[in-house]
Amino acid sequence: MKSALSIIKRFALDETGLSTVEVILILVVLITLVIIFREEMIEIVEDVFKAITKKISTIT
Repeated sequence: MKSALSIIKRFALDETGLSTVEVILILVVLITLVIIFREEMIEIVEDVFKAITKKISTIT
């Protein structure tokens, strides 16, 4: 009879690959997060570009 530790170790090392359903679920979660936090991401990117533009204008 196999020990529980060897069964857990074998399960952890099993790399049979991702199924299509898992990949689709991951993509759905990522797309949902992008949709939810879209405005915040736009504000962050705009702030970064404003800061870069301000620093460039002080250098030149």
